[in-house]
Amino acid sequence: MPTPVPAVFSRTSPVTFLMTIGFSNWVGFACWQALINNFGKDAGFTGFDIGLMQSVREIPGFLAFTAIILFLIMREQLLAYLSLLMLGFGIALTGFYPSLTGILITTFIMSVGFHYFETSQQALSLQVIPKEHAAQALGKVASAVAMAQLMSFGAVALAWHLFQPSWQVLFLWAGGVTVLLTAAAWAFFPRFQGSVPQNKGLVLRRRYSLYYALTFMSGARRQIFMAFGGFLLVERFGYNLSAIAALMLVTYATNVFAAPVIGGLIHKLGERFTIQVENIALVVVFFGYALASKGAFGASGAMVVSALFIVDGIFVTLVIAQKTYFQKIADAADIAPTAAVAFSINHIAAVALPVTFGVLWTRIDPSVVFYIGMGIASMSLMLAFLVPRHPAPGTETTLQPRPNAAAAK
Repeated sequence: MPTPVPAVFSRTSPVTFLMTIGFSNWVGFACWQALINNFGKDAGFTGFDIGLMQSVREIPGFLAFTAIILFLIMREQLLAYLSLLMLGFGIALTGFYPSLTGILITTFIMSVGFHYFETSQQALSLQVIPKEHAAQALGKVASAVAMAQLMSFGAVALAWHLFQPSWQVLFLWAGGVTVLLTAAAWAFFPRFQGSVPQNKGLVLRRRYSLYYALTFMSGARRQIFMAFGGFLLVERFGYNLSAIAALMLVTYATNVFAAPVIGGLIHKLGERFTIQVENIALVVVFFGYALASKGAFGASGAMVVSALFIVDGIFVTLVIAQKTYFQKIADAADIAPTAAVAFSINHIAAVALPVTFGVLWTRIDPSVVFYIGMGIASMSLMLAFLVPRHPAPGTETTLQPRPNAAAAK
């Protein structure tokens, strides 16, 4: 008999819980994203400084495999709560330290919380949500995340337009709300855990190689968008804080409704097709960024980049397909340790690329950064053709045309 669709909006529903903590995480982090480029500009940051900051931000992601050690002494849910508290603390401090050194320190603190939370949340979600409904459930979680982003960017834009508050007030508000929401979730929800005890220690399996490769490429290409997509609008097209927040507002307002639909499409169309579509879209987006940075669109350049920014922000939801692909091929006991390892793999390139691309941006030309992004997305597209239409243990890639459960052991 098929597993029932997980209930939503119930205190005992894992989907409700995941939506709530995802919302709490992104209320803070989305505000940080909306503020940081203009805060850096006011502090006199160059493209190199932005790249350095983003590289520092990704160091905790690279070290996410150390969550395996913490999983030995605490459950994933507790680590998620503690990580959210650290995230809020780091964000709250940011506005008080407008120097490069200060921002690097507060960014690192914030990022430790963010990446440990993402690791523990992914480890828990793939354990407590049935495979048959994972894509739809994760689509609902992504919708809650988009709602948090929508509300955060809306609040930032409105506050900036009406009151012109100080940077200290803005960052303190963002971090404080994250802490309060985390405390409320901790008090409200019961304990959630998977039915299968998780393997302890580092887990690396050859049959997960394609998942590792897709994760690595995803981390590399996403960092280009996160570090330089918004900065292109700020530096080359003069977008101020209100304009950036409004642009993100449109993106996440769309995602509130699009994410559940995308989750349903992944369930219907499969991981292989979805990952291919994601990478084709990213090739187009990066090509458009490169042309716009060279002035190819003339007076319409700002509008073109804005449209590409929105498309990229919507298509990021398709990364759900990589998670459900892994869930389908994995041993149930490997979920938590592999989530930690995958986050580290995702951030190998992310640590080095932003600062390296910051040098290319400053000393050569911004378009070079986006042309490299095209190449990365193209390589990821080729990997997507190795994803089978019906992934399962023993059928992890198209190089294994016939299921063989024995191969998974």
